[in-house]
Amino acid sequence: MDMLGGITAHEFLRDYWQKKPLVIRQAFPGFECPVSPDELAGLACEEAVESRIVIENDSGKPWQLHNGPFTPERFSQLPAEDWTLLVQGLDHWVPDIADLLDHFRFIPNWRLDDIMASYAPKGGSVGPHYDMYDVFLLQAQGHRRWTFGGHCDHTSPRVQGTPLRILSSWDGEETVTLAPGDMLYLPPGVGHYGVAEDDCITLSIGFRAPTLDDVLTSFTDYLSQTDSAAHHLDDPDLQVQENPGTIGPDVIDRLDTVIREQLGDRRNLALWFGQFATAPKSMDIVVPADEPAEPDDLAEAIRCGEQLRWNEGSRFAYHDLNDETALFVDGEQYLLKGDARPLAPLLCAASRLDMTALAEFSDDEALLGLLTNLYNQGSIYFE
Repeated sequence: MDMLGGITAHEFLRDYWQKKPLVIRQAFPGFECPVSPDELAGLACEEAVESRIVIENDSGKPWQLHNGPFTPERFSQLPAEDWTLLVQGLDHWVPDIADLLDHFRFIPNWRLDDIMASYAPKGGSVGPHYDMYDVFLLQAQGHRRWTFGGHCDHTSPRVQGTPLRILSSWDGEETVTLAPGDMLYLPPGVGHYGVAEDDCITLSIGFRAPTLDDVLTSFTDYLSQTDSAAHHLDDPDLQVQENPGTIGPDVIDRLDTVIREQLGDRRNLALWFGQFATAPKSMDIVVPADEPAEPDDLAEAIRCGEQLRWNEGSRFAYHDLNDETALFVDGEQYLLKGDARPLAPLLCAASRLDMTALAEFSDDEALLGLLTNLYNQGSIYFE
């Protein structure tokens, strides 16, 4: 399907990704939203689902935020217009929504975050704002008018009296109205303001962009759990110094050496990042199978051609090391050697596994054990 409006994935990444917005008319021709507004409201009442309501004028206060889960009665108390329901991670709960992500696999798995649904009656919006991540805004039902353009950052003026980062003096550069199947791509930091023109649902396909703080904190936490982290700093060449309060340059040199050795271990860096980048968004998403399977059960189902697919909230990635391949699934790592190495790219290529290719691995007891483990922990299941 030509969802980039006539340009190739290569051209999109070269000319638009993290550079400038792109309006794509009928990226998904004839698109019909797999969920209704009532179903979104039902999900927002569930404990495990992250949901929010934004009301533009809430008893005189601007852009007020209410966090779910909500009671069914809460929806009958909302005004007729000018509010929005946001349901995060919709792809985790609705397989048909998760299937949309397959169209975006020209961007690496580890960069994909989730799909958020935004339902609004006429006039509903979350105000003019900017995000620090890339997003595709797919119109799924009704019509939404988007004004966008101009770079924003932490210095941009904001509306006071609201917990949301609403831009106070921002005009945008372009305005378009999106109909079902139309899509708008926005890079990080571009201001945008979407207002519902009728009952509308917009699906936001968002991408992960960890902060340097996230990266440094997580990696040092990982290093602190390795065997070498238990070693003590030593100084067998200690010399008498004039003032006992001095921290000498040799001490800083030693620290510099130790830290560079730890940070310079590319294998450790790759193993940490694979786990970090595939960790599930919450513990409610990847739940163990209702009935654990034995390896023989799995082998039989694979031989019969039953279709395995990823859990909608699972994340799969792999990295080739020198003599082994590291497979990462939902924050766990599995090291594959020799003939087992091709299993990693096979498991990571698409949300529905190539069962013909997978059958070739099902005779290997260790690999069948790995597949059984992934099944039992809830990362894959049979459709």
